[in-house]
Amino acid sequence: MFVAVAHVGSPYISAYQFDGIAGFGAKFGDPASLPTGNGETVAFSPDGKAIAIAHGGSPYVSAYSWTGSGFGAKFADPAVSPTGTGTNVTFSPAGNVIAVAHGGSPCISVYQFSSSTGFGTKFSNPTTLPTGSAFGVAFSPDGNAIAVAHSSSPYISVYPFNSTTGFGTKFSNPATLPTGQGDSVAFSPAGDAIAIAHLSSPYISVYPFNSTTGFGTKFSNPATLPAQYGDGVAFSPDGNAIVVLHALSPFVSAYPFNSTTGFGARFSPPASLPAGIGRGDVAFSPDSNIVAIAYDKSPYISVYPFNSSTGFGARFSDPAVLPTGAGYGVAISLGSSTFWKNFRRSIEL
Repeated sequence: MFVAVAHVGSPYISAYQFDGIAGFGAKFGDPASLPTGNGETVAFSPDGKAIAIAHGGSPYVSAYSWTGSGFGAKFADPAVSPTGTGTNVTFSPAGNVIAVAHGGSPCISVYQFSSSTGFGTKFSNPTTLPTGSAFGVAFSPDGNAIAVAHSSSPYISVYPFNSTTGFGTKFSNPATLPTGQGDSVAFSPAGDAIAIAHLSSPYISVYPFNSTTGFGTKFSNPATLPAQYGDGVAFSPDGNAIVVLHALSPFVSAYPFNSTTGFGARFSPPASLPAGIGRGDVAFSPDSNIVAIAYDKSPYISVYPFNSSTGFGARFSDPAVLPTGAGYGVAISLGSSTFWKNFRRSIEL
């Protein structure tokens, strides 16, 4: 398993070996060609053969080949770069499209992508653009919709998406809008719910969703709200929990979640809290058993065992070599299917 952190300060991205029992292993060597500014978010391609980082400094997004040995060569920059600081990056479920949320109109740039050759042609911008700088982007699990969290009302924009033709006509806004700047957005694993973490109370809004018809009626707010403005948000891959980062202690809140009934009672905060404001990102391992959190104070990254019935376990020890500054993005990967099969076979032998 691999954990990658996008952070402030050169090398702007740090990646580690990780074991679900022992925790952090060695830090991988830095990429030969570093990102050109502070790392904002990081994502592994679904096949585990590429890694991308959104960052400050043109070209605002960088992507590299990835193997069990770490970073490979940097792919050529996209022919048409995003127009401002890359704030979020994600791959489509099929891995053949990459999307970058950024400052500067059109605020969202989406490209064809191959984990062998890198960036392809940029798709045409959506007809109806997000209304302000974008901070979050996510594809629905079926790849048929793309959501953008942004700075101005309606704070979230969702579009049909086709990996051949690109953006469709924007879905109607939800009847009950988020109450402030959208900072992060996530779909449930089944694609039947969408969550947005935002600037004003209740700090998290979740809606039923259908990639053909769009938003349903907003779920009731959780009984115990996040403590001040929300940032990173993620559903557990089993769909039974949702985690949101926020500005005041305990800095992270996790809830049982059901796509019919909504939020359950908040889980107890972890015994060892993150050390700083949760103005970063949250990521689960594919089996839902590990959750990683990036934030703004040393050690900048915390990883916990997680159970979607009981919540957080005891925090893993920090990595021996810490990121060099505030953590803003985090991603977890099992690596390529070929690597993982070979790895398991080597253990069995």
